[in-house]
Amino acid sequence: MSEPTQTLPPMPTPRGRLTPQRPLADLTWLRVGGPADWLFQPADEADLADFLAALAPGIAVFPMGVGSNLIVRDGGLRAVVIRLGRGFNSIEVDGTHVTAGAAALDAHVAKRAAEAGVDLTFLRTIPGAIGGALRMNAGCYGTYTADAFVSARAITRQGEIVTLSAQDLNFRYRQTDLPEGWVLVSGTFTGPEGDPGELAARMQAQLKKRDETQPTKDRTAGSTFRNPAGFSSTGAEGDTHELKAWKVIDDAGMRGARRGGAQMSPMHPNFLVNTGGATAADLEGLGEDVRKKVFQTSAIELEWEIKRVGIAAPADGKTASGTDQDS
Repeated sequence: MSEPTQTLPPMPTPRGRLTPQRPLADLTWLRVGGPADWLFQPADEADLADFLAALAPGIAVFPMGVGSNLIVRDGGLRAVVIRLGRGFNSIEVDGTHVTAGAAALDAHVAKRAAEAGVDLTFLRTIPGAIGGALRMNAGCYGTYTADAFVSARAITRQGEIVTLSAQDLNFRYRQTDLPEGWVLVSGTFTGPEGDPGELAARMQAQLKKRDETQPTKDRTAGSTFRNPAGFSSTGAEGDTHELKAWKVIDDAGMRGARRGGAQMSPMHPNFLVNTGGATAADLEGLGEDVRKKVFQTSAIELEWEIKRVGIAAPADGKTASGTDQDS
């Protein structure tokens, strides 16, 4: 006897692409995760605003970037996942102000700004897109998104387009305040003026250092845990490492630790790697093993930097119902 199929509620009819029961694994850098009830790829801001305004209030909405900092659990997401694409990746420079769509890659924004003589070089090595950088107050080499922030545009769960200030977002280390279901659509930033050639050379040096110290050729999702010290690496010669996540993981003997197809990178122990065939449960379980061991050895409770969403697949392999989204 076949299992009953899940009945999905009726949806608004947008101009963009709306796909039911869309697997999400191929949209994340770690290549794991079950299906979303719906995946919506809006045509433009107006399409997204109209869709959200017409969407039944009880239906959960999950904005998803390029999946660079995300584990989608194996049971998938009981939500409408919104993924911004071509209509949201523009980059415009006006003097020292740079306005970028939420789908514009951080690296592209850094390069375009540098070509115009604006220093946003800290974005060059941050994986992901501008929407995620805003949401997570992404930072590198001691500079954060908040330091360059001017304003952002978002669409509320009710479909209203709003402009957000730094006070609205309340930037903190690796987090901001954004109401449930709101979708960031663009951000405006400013940076110091600089010589385009010198900025390009600086970014090349940053890339070289990253490739020498991080597993950039592996399937990872960037840093797994936040630094316990509450700030990112400054990149300075005298930067201390005592309260860096990689150091406490290393001290706990978890460099290279494995669970199923998941591994803490031997090259950089704060990078969770899908070595091939890992499930979301393998990856999240290994992360929890690391947290437990670090707490046992140093009394430090590591906080996840990777966002984990969705529901776990039950032991019998059937898709569970309900929603359990953690950040």
